[in-house]
Amino acid sequence: MLSGAVIGGIAFVFGLAIGSFLNVCILRIPAGKSIVLPASACTKCGTPIKPWDNIPVLSYLILRGKCRKCGTKISPMYPAVEFLTAVLFLLCYLAFGVTVMTIKWSIFSALIVVLVFTDIRERILPDLVNFTGFAIGLVLSLFTPPSDGMALWLAGRVFAFPPPRPVLSLIEALLGAAFGGGVLWVISEGYFRLRGREGMGLGDVKMMLMAGAFLGLRRTILTILGGSLLGTVIGLAIIIIKRKGTDYELPFGAFLGAASLLVVFFGSPVVEWYASLLRFR
Repeated sequence: MLSGAVIGGIAFVFGLAIGSFLNVCILRIPAGKSIVLPASACTKCGTPIKPWDNIPVLSYLILRGKCRKCGTKISPMYPAVEFLTAVLFLLCYLAFGVTVMTIKWSIFSALIVVLVFTDIRERILPDLVNFTGFAIGLVLSLFTPPSDGMALWLAGRVFAFPPPRPVLSLIEALLGAAFGGGVLWVISEGYFRLRGREGMGLGDVKMMLMAGAFLGLRRTILTILGGSLLGTVIGLAIIIIKRKGTDYELPFGAFLGAASLLVVFFGSPVVEWYASLLRFR
C-alpha cells in the first residue's frame, strides 16, 4: 500500500505533466491547430524544444525563462499553468482520496484551467473544450454518486421509489447544465435586446453548460453568484486602476472558472446550509 504522501506526490507530478499538455491546448485550440502535431517549438525561432528543456516548471527555472537557442523570453504563463494544475490535482486527491470523484474533479480542473487562461489571453472560450467537457461530465455522472440532492428531492415527489443512483446522478448533471447554460443565455439575450449590443458572449453560456454537468444545480447556482461577485469586485478594480471605460471587455469566463473551483473545494458547507434552509432533506 502506498502512503498518502507518496500518492499525493504522484498526483502533483502527474498534474505537472498534464499542465504541460494544457499549455499546448491553450495556445493551439483557439488557433484551430492540432494539439498533437507538430512537436512544441520556440514561437520566435521555431527550434523544436528538446525533452530535457520541456520538463514542467524545472526547465523554465534552469533556462531562466529564455529559449536556449535564441534567448527569447518564455512567457511565465507556462510554468504558472503547470504549477496550478499540479496544485489542483493534489487538492483533488486530498479532498476526495483515491476515488472516482478525484478523477472527475481533476478532469474538471484541467478543463477550467484551459478555459480560464484562454479567456484571459484571447477572450475566447472554445467550443471544443466546452462541448467535450459537457459530454465527459454527463458520462462521469453515471459513475459517481449523486451529491447535489435536487434530483432525489424531485424524484421523491414524482416516484414512489427513487430511481437508481446513476440515473439520479445523471439527472443532477442535466439540471446543473440546463440551469447554468439557460440562465446565462437569458441574461445574454436580455442584455442584447435592451442595449442593442452583446454584453456576454455565448462562450460563457456554453462554459456554464459544461460546468453545470459536473457541478449539479445548487453548486452551479453558487458558481454563478461567486463568479458575478468576483467579476464585479475585480472588474471595478481593473477599471479604476487601469482607467478603462465601463465598456471594457472583462474575461467573465475566467471569473466563473475561478468561482467553480472554489465551489468544488470549499462550497460544500454553503450547499449544506442552503439545503437545510430549504428543507431538501
